[in-house]
Amino acid sequence: MWFDPTCPWAWMTSRWLLEVEKVRDVTVRFSVMSLSVLNEGRDLPEDYRALMDRAWAPVRVVAAAARDHGEEILAPLYTELGTRIHPGGRGDDLPAVIEESLAALDLPAGLARYAESDELDEVLRASTKEATDRVGDDVGTPVVQVGDVAFFGPVVSPAPKGEKAGRLFDGCVLVAGTPGFFELKRSRDVGPIFD
Repeated sequence: MWFDPTCPWAWMTSRWLLEVEKVRDVTVRFSVMSLSVLNEGRDLPEDYRALMDRAWAPVRVVAAAARDHGEEILAPLYTELGTRIHPGGRGDDLPAVIEESLAALDLPAGLARYAESDELDEVLRASTKEATDRVGDDVGTPVVQVGDVAFFGPVVSPAPKGEKAGRLFDGCVLVAGTPGFFELKRSRDVGPIFD
């Protein structure tokens, strides 16, 4: 699963996939996908542009942590950041969220310096390109790959638990295995429900 730590929909999908791990023989592998990178050069409404400018900080820190401490740090660091940003409602307090999340995992506080550094932006561009190469560039996060097929989503709220999570995954496996299947979509009528 490719995620941006600031995306509430990626957060919901990640919580669903962690539930899937409990009920199916599946191991989730997390990778970063930067919405800031994805939206570079696009004409965006002012409020969304401000959000994309702020979104660089956590994804840069996550990329630095993965580089220095291995990809296995992605899931726990994403959980720490996401819990504070999404259900915690602290998306406007990113410096403190980053500091607390690093401390919770005994990661070096110095990783926080990457929030304001473009040193790893090429890594983020490469990881984002890896996701869009699989699914196309007219998407955002989350991107999920099942076998050889990747897709945007599922976008789900609230995240299913237990066997309901497993059944949704079974459906994703089914559509991923259907040659020529491309899209299922309907308009959202609720926001993220963090339960």
